[in-house]
Amino acid sequence: MDLISPKQRLLDALAGRPVDRPPVICPGGMMNAAVVEVMAGRKHALPAAHHKAELMSGLAADVCRETGFENFGLPFCLTVEAEALGSGIDYGTLKCEPKIKAEPFASVDQFEFMPKKAIEKNYRARAVVESLGALRKSEPDVPAIGGLTGPLSAAASLVDPMAFLKELRKKKDVAHRVLDYVTGQLIDYASALVEGGVDVICIADPTATGEILGPKIFAEYAVVYLNRIIDAIHAQNVPVIVHICGNVRAIRKELARLGGDALSVDSMVNLKALKYALPGLTTMGNLSTYILEFGDEGKVIRASNGLLMQNIDILAPACGLSTSTPLANIRAFTSAVREGLATA
Repeated sequence: MDLISPKQRLLDALAGRPVDRPPVICPGGMMNAAVVEVMAGRKHALPAAHHKAELMSGLAADVCRETGFENFGLPFCLTVEAEALGSGIDYGTLKCEPKIKAEPFASVDQFEFMPKKAIEKNYRARAVVESLGALRKSEPDVPAIGGLTGPLSAAASLVDPMAFLKELRKKKDVAHRVLDYVTGQLIDYASALVEGGVDVICIADPTATGEILGPKIFAEYAVVYLNRIIDAIHAQNVPVIVHICGNVRAIRKELARLGGDALSVDSMVNLKALKYALPGLTTMGNLSTYILEFGDEGKVIRASNGLLMQNIDILAPACGLSTSTPLANIRAFTSAVREGLATA
């Protein structure tokens, strides 16, 4: 029997304090575990649960209970902020997550700025805040994690992404104005999440990869605007997890400048080596979602054991889970972490 609550374990791990074992979580947002096997035949299911607070909190509770992940995580996608700021959204199906249907702007030159707090006034964002608050009240020992889209990913969901990435280099002044605005909107929304009662915020910025940006642009944009959001959340005494996709080798030095409490990375990253290169880094991840979807339970357990032997601080999927991921494999992962170096 665990001696401390899942919430306390996660908060201790994020603060760098000793824990009895690593937490095992799936924080929501880009990294959510609302797989088909959890939802099929139930009232709390997508796509309806993208919109209604009652369904949203019910599904988050189902995910926590059925998978063994030790947290509540919302929302179930990365489109909430983009929709609130003007993007068209395809809400998907039970088997397919939402996606951006249409970016409203072809270039940063065409960008139109909305009033402050536009995100938190959006009905889906309000549902996320309400749901997380309700979950935290109903299960205070389970950490409620609010997912936040990172500034570059949010901006690339508003401006045609190919144009936006080019304009980070060619139209820097205007690109910075757009990112300054998007960052301010994200900070306002993060404050609403904090006021609603979240325990942790996880920022996922899949556009901000070293492979896409390179170290110079990553430092100029991603580090600056991510840290602005992190600082604002820290000022409200809430810890922050940052997820960066892809191979981080080219941006390793820049990652050291991020002010988050833990860094989550993709499965291609050697977390043991990253911990060695960045002393004091709290690491999160990074079980391959390919193994979780296509491996058998034995392979999942062996991969989980490998992460445990590397003393990774927080165990989690390396990226977004496919909705077709077998529930048995997810349970094999979470059970292996709770039991410690299980035998496959």
